[in-house]
Amino acid sequence: MTTVVGIHFKKGSKMYYFDPVGLTLTKGTSVIVETQLGTEYGVCATGLFEVEDERVVPPLRRVIRKATEYDKRTLAQVVEKEAQAMETCRRKVESHGLDMKIVEVDYSFDGNKIIFYFTADGRVDFRELVKDLASVFRTRIELRQIGVRDEARMLGGLGVCGKQFCCSSFLEEFQPVSIKMAKEQNLSLNPTKISGTCGRLMCCLKFEQSAYEHLHSITPRVDSIVQTPHGKGTVTDVSLLRGNIKVRLDSSPDTPPKVVHRTDVKILKPGRAHNEGSDQS
Repeated sequence: MTTVVGIHFKKGSKMYYFDPVGLTLTKGTSVIVETQLGTEYGVCATGLFEVEDERVVPPLRRVIRKATEYDKRTLAQVVEKEAQAMETCRRKVESHGLDMKIVEVDYSFDGNKIIFYFTADGRVDFRELVKDLASVFRTRIELRQIGVRDEARMLGGLGVCGKQFCCSSFLEEFQPVSIKMAKEQNLSLNPTKISGTCGRLMCCLKFEQSAYEHLHSITPRVDSIVQTPHGKGTVTDVSLLRGNIKVRLDSSPDTPPKVVHRTDVKILKPGRAHNEGSDQS
């Protein structure tokens, strides 16, 4: 087992493991850590805990120290520099006539590198832009093209549910999402109803899928022949989340179906399978 601390950085919700190097750290503690990009400012998402050795991706980088007041003032200056760099880069993109949108700027805490994140419909030749930016900022410049889902994560916002985007709050990794999931969750297949602000299928479809798969496994399907407290009948409709099913009784086929809970029926013959759909990430 390896003792680690989980740390979040100012962009995105992904948590990274670091070696606490004997420091006593609690959730919410600001720290200075060593990363592959240099020295960075982070916040502890957890306290110290142990994980299996195979879950640690070597090399396990270390926490240098707890953040000081000077570090916090430096971070505020970095945020100001990022805003200035954003405006400068956008002007340079326009002057170079490049078809790209600057989404975010990441100014390293030690000032040794600036990363500009952008979206574009295709490949962009930004070599001259990089040279121009390097002459202005006098530091290492990197441009990274990202997708629309990454853009939504970085910018944040509110989903149709009224809550903060899943991708910018608690989801650490993007997962493939499919139309099949929407069908199994009995959602409208209207793209405007099941797509997020980014224009892709909503991440919450994947987040909720395991719950729906479990409910499907314990709920009779439509057309199933079941035994109920009222007698034998055929399932005509299912309310998956409530667990209620409508059963047309064999003894009274012309009367409205009886509503019973799934725990009160026994499946005698399974009905048709759920709707299947081709995956579309």
